[in-house]
Amino acid sequence: MLLYIAIFVVTLISYLSTYKNDEQSRNWLIGMMVFLALFVGLADMLGGYDRYIYGVLFDSLCFIDEPHKAFMPPLAIYDYYGEEFGYCALNYVITFVTHNRYIFIFIVTVIIYALICRSLMRYTENYPFAVMVFMGLWFFFTFTYLRQVLAASIGWMAFEYAARRKPWHFFAIVLLAFSFHNSALVLLPMYFVPVKKFNSSSVIVILIGCALVGATNIAGMAFSGYGEVSGDISRAEGYVEQAKEGAIRFEYILEAVVFLTFIFLRYDEIDEDDELQVTMSNAAIIFCALLLLFLRSENGGRISWFYMIGIISTITYLATNRRDFSMYNLALVGLFFGLFMRILLQWGNLTLLYPYKTFLTNGAPAGWVPGVYEYDHRYDEDKFYKW
Repeated sequence: MLLYIAIFVVTLISYLSTYKNDEQSRNWLIGMMVFLALFVGLADMLGGYDRYIYGVLFDSLCFIDEPHKAFMPPLAIYDYYGEEFGYCALNYVITFVTHNRYIFIFIVTVIIYALICRSLMRYTENYPFAVMVFMGLWFFFTFTYLRQVLAASIGWMAFEYAARRKPWHFFAIVLLAFSFHNSALVLLPMYFVPVKKFNSSSVIVILIGCALVGATNIAGMAFSGYGEVSGDISRAEGYVEQAKEGAIRFEYILEAVVFLTFIFLRYDEIDEDDELQVTMSNAAIIFCALLLLFLRSENGGRISWFYMIGIISTITYLATNRRDFSMYNLALVGLFFGLFMRILLQWGNLTLLYPYKTFLTNGAPAGWVPGVYEYDHRYDEDKFYKW
């Protein structure tokens, strides 16, 4: 656990030592993203069940010419993710590079962090603070939900084109994200949101309406078929997603209220003439709206990931544009450290994150998950038994 906390503390120290600077070091951001990509990408199946299903489907695709060696039908990936043609194509392309599941996961993770780095560089100015927000909100999910995280990371590239009103660029990126996870459809309305700063009272009225709709679960039922899989995969995710479908997720309400409070406390500081920042603040509001629309949906939080860059960008801007360290900043540091610790403790108690182990050493990671979901124990004896 201390290893994870140390990473957050290093990020916090970097912020405290640079918050007065007008310009942030891009080399710091690139270096931090490289480190996190290595930290996550080299992890030995940490994060839970999902790495195993991604691994077995990739492994099976590698045995397309030797189906008797596959643990699943060689084309099973198309049965599970046939509509996500981009994800299937990526798996197929990587088979020309390696037949090893660990290297496959590592490559996908590097792609994810390269995309995240690009978005942080494009949409934020104080990189240490932005990384701290990212670590509180999303860092741990990059260990496990690779496919949806990859789709969201791709989708984040579209926001600058919504701000600049370039429809071909925007919709091409959304289509690409959709090809990795169909829930990326939720990005489509962003282009039709006016590039204008909305009145806070109007936003509150709209969000109350979203909460009322969310209480009926209409949005959850309408969206439930996109990007989800059935059968064993959905059931296996139950140990991470504890709440039952249909129950009101009060944590979604709390999260939306807290973020909106921080945004509205300094909402007047958002420059109406800055098209990109206005777009990102609108994305942050939509992030909160989605949490409220999917109050009764087990997957509502993950659907909102496509707009999370709006929260990262807007909160970072409001906290750092004054170049000081106030109670506002201190409260945000406490908030994101609390969110970071919540997942670290919750997943850690399930032995999904620690003790930390890389795949550079043989043997199985600790915990009960490998004993239940490991499909090829030859990896325990030699992580690189096949390339």
